[in-house]
Amino acid sequence: MATIARNIRTTLEMIKIEHTLFALPFAFLGAVLAARGLPSARQVIWITLAMVGARSTAMAFNRIADKDYDARNPRTKMRAIPAGILSVGFVMAFMIISA
Repeated sequence: MATIARNIRTTLEMIKIEHTLFALPFAFLGAVLAARGLPSARQVIWITLAMVGARSTAMAFNRIADKDYDARNPRTKMRAIPAGILSVGFVMAFMIISA
């Protein structure tokens, strides 16, 4: 159970979940403007899922794409993939689930 919690925490750090939460109000503002009023609760749920899923997938892809560069850079060599904390396979599975 501790490993699962550690992997979840590390994954959320890897994708910078706080940046996703910061971006959500802008997505909601776009929805309000597009709907010319308040979107329904169902639309808000779908917008939230789409934003979190798309950004999580993109960040995970970027971490995989940059893993070799990150491993050579002193500033980024301790990121989850180059440090061996998360495997590429785990992050790819996360991407598939997020997409």
